[in-house]
Amino acid sequence: MADFAIEAELIKTNYRRICGVDEVGRGCLFGPVVAGAVILHPGRLNYQYRDSKKLTPAQRLRLAHDIYEKALAYSIGWCWNDEIDRSNILEATKQSMRQAVQHLQIKPDYVLVDAMVPDFLKVNGRSVIKGDDKSLSIAAASIIAKVFRDFLLEKFAEFFPDYGLAQNKGYPTKKHKNMLLFKEVTIFHRKSFKLKNGC
Repeated sequence: MADFAIEAELIKTNYRRICGVDEVGRGCLFGPVVAGAVILHPGRLNYQYRDSKKLTPAQRLRLAHDIYEKALAYSIGWCWNDEIDRSNILEATKQSMRQAVQHLQIKPDYVLVDAMVPDFLKVNGRSVIKGDDKSLSIAAASIIAKVFRDFLLEKFAEFFPDYGLAQNKGYPTKKHKNMLLFKEVTIFHRKSFKLKNGC
């Protein structure tokens, strides 16, 4: 379960604005990759934050509101499918993380990034493998990114009802892949992703 131990050790070494960073939507067929960045208030922690995939939609929404209320800073960044196709999903993920960190209300002095070396962020930091299970800051970032992206996909579902986006959130479910075999892709689908690879 996520805790504040990594951040507490960093605070002992005089870091004060420690930012967790995580992304969602990397393996989707539709829509943007979205990154969250959160600087938690050490005196207003909520130990219910965890990997967003392990929470129900209702839990994620409740905890996202808690993060918005209690965090020192939070931000979202994203890269659309055309940019993913133009570069690649890794570079687009990095760009979405850059945006999220750059648009924080206060500048971080250290970043903790889930499973990615943060040498592209121009801030001291480190990668944390399975970080959304270990760091409250990364877990919080995963929650706000997931809530934002899920809401976006639910809105897109109103315009593209055949693809089941409200349920699959753009991920390659069997129904989603089958629909793409019989219908043309939308302008928001990732053209560079191959169905046979399950991505």
